[in-house]
Amino acid sequence: MSTHAADPLAALAALPGVPDAVDSVRKAVDRVYGHRVMRRRSNEISSEAALRGARGSAALSGADWALEEVRRRTDFSADAEARTVGAALRLGVEVGQLLSIWRQSPLRVLARLHLVAAGDAADSVGRPRQGGETVDEPLIEAPLPDAAEVAARLDGLAELIVAGTSAPALVTASVVHGELLALRPFTSYSGLVARAAERLVLVGSGLDPKAICPAEVGHAELGRAAYVAALDGYLSGTPEGMARWIAHCGRAVELGVRETTAVCEALQRGAA
Repeated sequence: MSTHAADPLAALAALPGVPDAVDSVRKAVDRVYGHRVMRRRSNEISSEAALRGARGSAALSGADWALEEVRRRTDFSADAEARTVGAALRLGVEVGQLLSIWRQSPLRVLARLHLVAAGDAADSVGRPRQGGETVDEPLIEAPLPDAAEVAARLDGLAELIVAGTSAPALVTASVVHGELLALRPFTSYSGLVARAAERLVLVGSGLDPKAICPAEVGHAELGRAAYVAALDGYLSGTPEGMARWIAHCGRAVELGVRETTAVCEALQRGAA
């Protein structure tokens, strides 16, 4: 996206429909944070949200496992699907360790996220892809920017993050997510990294400081077709398309909140 305006993210926040999406997300998040179970079991709820978020993110990358299978499994090296689920789980844990670095060095964080997801020391791991390198990214079939464009746009995205913005967390998180999907900056797992970065922004911004609102759950529930269709809006660069993508991400957060609310209710019943 263009970085010519003084605060382009704030400009996106004013697009038709976006203020309503932002308001709806804020109200949903506030409601779940006010749940009585959160006062005494927030760590447990955060852990469950991370697990369910990882399952949702992996599903969007082609490894659609049942939650209980993710919970039960200990070996995530058997095949490509297992490795995808394992990568998503590792990212869910790693995000919380990187919050303090993100605002100062977002590219360093993205490189670390890819290193964690890939789980190996191949030459292509932990850095943006170079010219001629192939990209393995299930689901996203949009034209692939070349390595020079990837580098330039990553630098632009980093500048936006470091400069700061008055835009709501939902807008910033949606743009980070959309831009990384558009670029697919790594040779593998770019989708997982994009969704982990979205979560990182939502948590680090203070909207979801305890990481209990897994947007990945909502993205998976809305479905792969809707995800791709909404991303097409982002890729178009039009105000309508950008607003559609941000609203889609907002709905995903709300569905993540609904999932966590159900977890809270189940814990409350168990304690009764």
